[in-house]
Amino acid sequence: MAQNPSIPKGTRDFSPAEMARRNYIFSTIREVFGLFGFQQIETPAMENLSTLMGKYGEEGDKLLFKILNSGDFLKGVDQAKIAEGASNRLAASLCEKGLRYDLTVPFARFVVMHRSELNMPFKRYQIQPVWRADRPQKGRYREFYQCDADVVGSDSLLCETDLLQLIDEVFARLGINIIIKLNNRKILSGIAEIVGAPEKIIDITVAIDKIDKIGLDAVKAELIERGLSEEAVERIVPLITLSGSNAERLEALESLLSGSEIGLQGIKELRFVMHTTDALGLRAKLELDVSLARGLNYYTGTIIEVKAADVQIGSITGGGRYDNLTGVFGAPGLSGVGISFGADRIYDVLNALDLYPADLSSSVKVMFVNLGEEEAMASLRLIKQLRSAGIAAELYPEAVKMKKQMSRADVLSIPYVAIIGSDELAEGKVTLKDMTSGAQTTLSFEALADHLTKL
Repeated sequence: MAQNPSIPKGTRDFSPAEMARRNYIFSTIREVFGLFGFQQIETPAMENLSTLMGKYGEEGDKLLFKILNSGDFLKGVDQAKIAEGASNRLAASLCEKGLRYDLTVPFARFVVMHRSELNMPFKRYQIQPVWRADRPQKGRYREFYQCDADVVGSDSLLCETDLLQLIDEVFARLGINIIIKLNNRKILSGIAEIVGAPEKIIDITVAIDKIDKIGLDAVKAELIERGLSEEAVERIVPLITLSGSNAERLEALESLLSGSEIGLQGIKELRFVMHTTDALGLRAKLELDVSLARGLNYYTGTIIEVKAADVQIGSITGGGRYDNLTGVFGAPGLSGVGISFGADRIYDVLNALDLYPADLSSSVKVMFVNLGEEEAMASLRLIKQLRSAGIAAELYPEAVKMKKQMSRADVLSIPYVAIIGSDELAEGKVTLKDMTSGAQTTLSFEALADHLTKL
């Protein structure tokens, strides 16, 4: 008995109606990227594993999809490793490539390889799928699209301000109310420094980044488990649970981190970004969140995360500054800052709030009914003219009952139906029916295109 087909967990099929909605998201984001001066690039779905490993921290490396070498992938592999079941060490021997985890690391690799061709600062955008070997759950997929915008080759914090304006514009156009959370990696380094555990910065950031998911008590327990003393943990708590306005939180932080030079530098940078953003105006709510770490090792300055205000779901956009990322590929000192829109989560938010435009459901503007061979040929000639004029049109392929043909137009939300029967054919005319109002108009063949263009 044939096995029913299936797809891997954490992946999805998309119907034409769903693709119309997704393309609405992509086109909205793409249009705003262009408005802000970003240029499009693409990179391969798979990268050399050496490009990807070590860029996302311990947690991220575990989520990389690795690709077995082609051919006899066991040839030359140490049999002792196979017998031991040492999967991590085996992976290095069996897999030279992996599916990209995000678009930022491939972009950094792209910049290093093409640096002589690029005019700095280089502003790029990229809309492509990424893959993570994560546990699938609501709002979290193994295959999903990211829509990235990055500026590389500039240290100016005005780049952060511009990206915040870009985020605000995208979500305003989509109709989603958002909260933009900000932090600075230097502040996190300052926290690690003043609690006497600078070497534990990664452990601290990985743990506190989970505070929204697992709560403060669980974060405290994880910090202790990761080797911090109880005293250090108690000193961290007031720093990551600040309250009050953004200005009040910055003042409190400045006092608490007064003994850390790097921490004070982070506060200075954050204050500048927030001040310039406030001066320009923002429709979204802007919030300082010291617990925000995003769990990625390559951020060195500003950290950005966006949440939907009206739907319980994870981050729908995130990013930050990464001064040292290109250094691992041979281009030290090249600073960058970028953001990534999570298109799949944005899709889920728009579905939950039903925020899509009403006219997304059909790409066809007019369907011609099929009433026989001669009538169909006349319809096809008119359809060719309409398509040349940029009007989407189609012919029902079989001369079946009118009710069945009209039903297709209803199901696909096609707004107009064109009818050429024997009478219309003899007179060189077409009857056009408005499927919403039911009104019918008789037009000459020559007038049809112009009439539809105006509708």
